[in-house]
Amino acid sequence: MRILRVVLLVYVGWCAVLFFQQDALVYMPALAGPGMSEARIADEPDIERIWLHHRDGIKTEAWILRSTSTPAQGFVCFLHGNAELIDDALHDARAWNDRGMDVLLVEYRGYGRSGGAPKQDVIVADVVEAIEVTLAATNYSTITLHGRSLGTGVAAQVAAQLESHASMQGKLGALVLESPFTSIASFAWGYGVPSFIVTNPFRTDEVLPMLACPILLLHSHFDEIVPLEHSHTLATLNPRARLVELEGSHNSGLSRTTEYWNAIDEFIAAPR
Repeated sequence: MRILRVVLLVYVGWCAVLFFQQDALVYMPALAGPGMSEARIADEPDIERIWLHHRDGIKTEAWILRSTSTPAQGFVCFLHGNAELIDDALHDARAWNDRGMDVLLVEYRGYGRSGGAPKQDVIVADVVEAIEVTLAATNYSTITLHGRSLGTGVAAQVAAQLESHASMQGKLGALVLESPFTSIASFAWGYGVPSFIVTNPFRTDEVLPMLACPILLLHSHFDEIVPLEHSHTLATLNPRARLVELEGSHNSGLSRTTEYWNAIDEFIAAPR
């Protein structure tokens, strides 16, 4: 009994440590670095910079990159992965620009030049606010959400919010999830703790069945961080979801491949 009590105390202590340190495991802004300098940003003429001033006093950054198509054929909100910044998404944004799409890049709290600390609820609320501000200033009829890795969890939650808002219903045209996970909570047992202690669960598996928009899942066979099985599971949750399996690893730059953009082009061109 004494040994059992010691083991139980050690386990409870381990759970407590992970509970209070989990944000550091989920969010890694330090690995993303400080981002581009002010001078470097100013040298990028296609970046339209926006600062969002939130009710709690926090200021976050967003960029818009315009397509040269007149008028633009659509509007994409791209949400980057962990250990990345909006600075790292310029290649993806410009590839969407080449397809006639204007692109909104939204920075997460605590990342790059944005203030505050990252949390699921505030990140999702900030992205929704950035989309509302952009839509209010334009005549876009629909929006495509595109998330990568951690950004897939954000994108799925934002999609659910958009479809539930009366003023935004019908605005969500499509959802693209690159290297998605079923949920952050699903990784909890890998650390030996129950999923209910996760405060940033990002339950994409609970959101996807409720979405009415077309969904494209892009995932590598050899993803060493988020196994392909996550996308296999997600693909079964919504009849409008399509999975395209690609070559490469989680961080090998899938968006640098022809196959990646071919899949997106076919998805965009498919009848709705």
